[in-house]
Amino acid sequence: MSDSITNIFVISDSVGETGLSLITAGTVQFPNSKFNIRRFPLTKTISLLQGILNKAKRENAIILHTFVNPELSDYVNNFGKENNLHVIDALTSVVQTLAEITGEKPLNAAGLKHKLNPDYFKRIEALEFAVTYDDGKDPSGFLKADIVLLGVSRTSKTPLSLYLANQGYKVANLPLVPKTQIPKEIYQVDKKRIFGLTNDPEVLNNIRRQRMISYGLDPDTVYSNMDNINQELEFATNLYKELGCLQINVATKSIEETATLIIESLDSED
Repeated sequence: MSDSITNIFVISDSVGETGLSLITAGTVQFPNSKFNIRRFPLTKTISLLQGILNKAKRENAIILHTFVNPELSDYVNNFGKENNLHVIDALTSVVQTLAEITGEKPLNAAGLKHKLNPDYFKRIEALEFAVTYDDGKDPSGFLKADIVLLGVSRTSKTPLSLYLANQGYKVANLPLVPKTQIPKEIYQVDKKRIFGLTNDPEVLNNIRRQRMISYGLDPDTVYSNMDNINQELEFATNLYKELGCLQINVATKSIEETATLIIESLDSED
């Protein structure tokens, strides 16, 4: 393991979200290395770009760019060659390949992904839906939802709902507590749209203890008691079996991984 830090500049003529996602996905594969990632969005002129590149040269930074403007893209690529810098052109080859295959000339317009198109409004509607029907606040939402998430406390129901909503899915979720009545609407939902979240008891115990500590409270409570956690998980598992829904253990999964499993399950049914 090296103590040195690798500087990475993510430069874009849009917000730089694509480039940041790409480099983040790459750097996590190297847990023993240190990276300093900086994003330079909305870089739309050569003069502005020159200042950033000179800074990258001084810091011997890796440059990843997602310019759709060919002039800016070529400028960075040439600068990298002339100054012996590592440059990753993350978009040009993709656009060129698609142009060759489709026979269509690219627009070369930055930020099209973020334009106010129907998909954008669909995501906003889905996000509003997720907030409205979070934590089972209104059982009628279960019948309107594309996806229904069930799970005991601290199984990532809310963040998963919001992540899926950002993909355009209307999501409602319900926290499961033993000895409480399950809304009748749950039994009316197509089982293919219901996903039961569970967790390992030890992992859940640690998460709940840390949550209590973050509130400045005693971590050893009924909420974090292992016997109660096991009872909650058993109650949830029995309900999932009764409903016949897909059960997902989130203990070792990221939000993105769990969401992918859910979306793939929906797609396979379609």
